Amino acid sequence: MSEIRTLKLDLLRHGRAHNHLLSPLTPYLAICGSEGPVTVQIPWEHRQLLNRLQRLRYSIEGKDIAAAQREFEVRDMGEALGGVLAQVPALSSQLGNARARAELIHFRLSVSAFELGMVPFELTISPSGFPGAGSPLFLQSELPIALTREIRHGQPLAVNWNRKPKILFAFATPEGFAAVPAQDHMQALRRAIEPWVKRADSPEESALNAKDVIRVLPDATLDDIRKICATNEFTHVHILAHGATFEQAGDRRYGMALLKDARSRTADIVDGERLVLALTARDSSGAARPAPTLVSLATCDSGNINSVLTPGGSIAHELQANGIPWVIASQFPLWMHASTIAAEVLFGGLLKGDDPRWVLFTLRQRLRTDSAGTHDWASLVAYATVPWNFDVQVNAFRTEQTRRKNNLRFDRIDVLISLNQDAPVQRRPRDTDNAELETLCKAIREDLAVWRSEPVAVASGHEKAERLGVSGASEKRIAIAYEKAGNLELSRKAYEAALEFYRSALEAEPHNHWCITQYLATLVVPALADDAAVPGLAAQFYKWWLAARQIAEWQLRTAAGVDRAWALGTLAELTLLGAVYDPAHFDAAKARERIAELCLEIRPAAGSNPFPVFSTRRQFMRYLDCWSRVEWNELATISVAALTKPTAEGAASGRT
Repeated sequence: MSEIRTLKLDLLRHGRAHNHLLSPLTPYLAICGSEGPVTVQIPWEHRQLLNRLQRLRYSIEGKDIAAAQREFEVRDMGEALGGVLAQVPALSSQLGNARARAELIHFRLSVSAFELGMVPFELTISPSGFPGAGSPLFLQSELPIALTREIRHGQPLAVNWNRKPKILFAFATPEGFAAVPAQDHMQALRRAIEPWVKRADSPEESALNAKDVIRVLPDATLDDIRKICATNEFTHVHILAHGATFEQAGDRRYGMALLKDARSRTADIVDGERLVLALTARDSSGAARPAPTLVSLATCDSGNINSVLTPGGSIAHELQANGIPWVIASQFPLWMHASTIAAEVLFGGLLKGDDPRWVLFTLRQRLRTDSAGTHDWASLVAYATVPWNFDVQVNAFRTEQTRRKNNLRFDRIDVLISLNQDAPVQRRPRDTDNAELETLCKAIREDLAVWRSEPVAVASGHEKAERLGVSGASEKRIAIAYEKAGNLELSRKAYEAALEFYRSALEAEPHNHWCITQYLATLVVPALADDAAVPGLAAQFYKWWLAARQIAEWQLRTAAGVDRAWALGTLAELTLLGAVYDPAHFDAAKARERIAELCLEIRPAAGSNPFPVFSTRRQFMRYLDCWSRVEWNELATISVAALTKPTAEGAASGRT
């Protein structure tokens, strides 16, 4: 991903957050960067702001507002807000400095005063000296800028972006309200999650597999949401419902219309405080699950504070104030078509692992181009918490999503070539299978090429080696697939590509024992080296084998947990490869004993993480099934047996 630079603007005033009306006479303290604070004023009386916001609602008391008047308000308010930002000299200088060093600016607007929360800063027209002067600041592409809002907290909210996605989609249409576009949203979400849903041959099985990624809650009541969140851990929550007003202590506020009772279909207008209690509910034992990382509200006025007289802001404001790190909402009425676009772009980008700040910028532009005649692009409001290591978290999540997607593709490939245990019968692939195999291999390679080209992979030797090594492992699996499918030419080319990736990984990180081991293993697979070639390769690369074994033993002395499990697996594989790389000193009896000992240690070292055991067992299965050689067949059999049968300690503790 491209570099994102952060620019933060704090707007402060004395006093409590609520019960303060907007006035041109009120001085606000603006703090930006390391420069000293300056005083700014908002150019409207509170009554004027309310009147102008009303004219952005498309209709008042059932009467449509003329398009020309709405467009004038959008432009005039945007220019006035541009004038407000122009009062902060540090903004202009920081944007100027960032032009040559960043591809996206993350504009963090920190406001806690309710009256400032009502101001639609998203409308801002870029003033003179700013990028794209004269055009909407957060739409112009001269220097892309993503605007997020945030509330000042005593302690920063904890953000764990790198979690396996699990989405809750809840929607409701109470009696007296127009039907919400639930089917359109469901289709948009289904397209977004498709790469991470295991492929099935029947619609019923496909729907069942999709439940691993998304749960759908139709005709939702607040109690339904509470119950499902108390028993499931959701990373993302998407709610589609109408916005509606309610009275609280004589004050009119905006909530969302869920069902009070599914049988009577009467409306329950839910505010932010009640909603956050449902989203963070505890189970019957009192155990709390992690809160959703992101909540998106396809609900009119879900970001509209409307009143500053009493505590409690908009739904979005309340959610972030009470621990939800990211909240996407609408501060004006939102057209149904626009809400569907938002669901498609938002979840399509987020699940791929795109940085959410880029996703927000892209979404705002899509709303401007695809929702013509509206100002839905300015209605979008995002409350966001961005910790100091957010870039690292996003990169880690994108890596995991890339791996999950390609692992599902490889699972499908295994079914096609009858390597998967779920395959009903052993059979030769059909022509349609071969075509699908080619499509899957192409998709895997394209994704990995993009992954390898990201700046973080170029800048870090370790990360570069990791991604090149994973690419080598993928080519190796593709080679096996083509071999099983009977295409030996493509199989050999894939093995050669795997060798090249492993060699490049070693150039990036020469002490990576896993990459050395995989390079040595691939060198002597039967598809690349016949029996006559093995002795020459062994003599040429004997010192590599020695080096890899020594590095792995060094790591084993200090490693713990999963790192120890991987080191054990590498040493076991190097012991097996000693049969061909060190034949002069190879002792078959000692090798059998050593391999069994190392493999039996992997399971307890990995603990609750089953992947090191699964991955190492799969690798040794390849030595038997795909790379059979008389020198190592017995050792591979011992390895598989040790990794298949739990140790007595493992069985006693419930591990398998």
